[in-house]
Amino acid sequence: MTLPRLDLSDVAFVGDSLDRPECVMTTRSGDLFVPNKRGGVSVIRADGGTDHVFANEPPEGFLPNGIALLPDRSFLIANLGPTGGVYHLAQDGTLTPRLLKLNGKPLEPTNFVGIDRQSRVWVTVSTRLIPRERSMRRGYADGYIILIDERGARVVAEDIGFTNEAIVDPSGQWLYVNETIARCTSRFPIGQDGSLGRKEIFAQYGASTFPDGFAFDAEGGVWIVSVVSNRVIRATPDGKQDLILEDADPDVTEAAEAAFQNDTYNRSHLDAGGKRTLGNLSGIAFGGEDLRTVYLGSLFGSRIARFRSPIAGAEPVHWKF
Repeated sequence: MTLPRLDLSDVAFVGDSLDRPECVMTTRSGDLFVPNKRGGVSVIRADGGTDHVFANEPPEGFLPNGIALLPDRSFLIANLGPTGGVYHLAQDGTLTPRLLKLNGKPLEPTNFVGIDRQSRVWVTVSTRLIPRERSMRRGYADGYIILIDERGARVVAEDIGFTNEAIVDPSGQWLYVNETIARCTSRFPIGQDGSLGRKEIFAQYGASTFPDGFAFDAEGGVWIVSVVSNRVIRATPDGKQDLILEDADPDVTEAAEAAFQNDTYNRSHLDAGGKRTLGNLSGIAFGGEDLRTVYLGSLFGSRIARFRSPIAGAEPVHWKF
């Protein structure tokens, strides 16, 4: 099935007063949850209004990036700020450290945190280099994945090309991960003890596609969003890729690609997509009553973009929370 390509006239927006809504959590109630740069989480209610839950005493430079919604509607937050780590944020604003060190060493700026149906927590660190921009070059891969379960916290995968979102698939058998600088979606088989088997490439992307967030659909497809080029792409197990949506300046994407190829790629190239209407896409989720509304998070947006999909999404782990 070839999906139709959309344009910006097919996109609407929801929410207001958002600040860096990097990823999106959807629920069957219609409420949406996104991180907020000001130190917490914003809630876009089903009636269209927006509420905010801000941390009362966040650490200096606290920067919510990936978030996980818990059954009581509290949150786990990956801190992309200089002190890194994973925190728990209660609805009253109480912020509690969940994981700040591993093997006695402080975590670097932390990209993503997610939960699976076994209540395990998956955490990603894009790179051990600080500042992170030093790792944004071809062939460099020092990102890693942490698993937190009843045995504690431990590294379960390393040598990843800028680890971004990592999500257990609907079958529970695979952990998928976007490698932004390696420009691919990879996956690992999950063992009974949570260990990960040998990595395999699910999808390799081409010029100017730098995958950040992703979501599963009900037919086995993976929908990724790309920073810089503001692309939405659907990849399938047979290797097919459909470009669903794009909001890019060709001169900007060509310059970013040239810089990537000659190893001069830097933060300015990564942020360039923020000047477009879609605000540098970084997150994606299926929602709506029929799971056919696609919501898009971004690094520079103040609203959430949305459009309708001919294919339903797979129900996320937090759908009924």
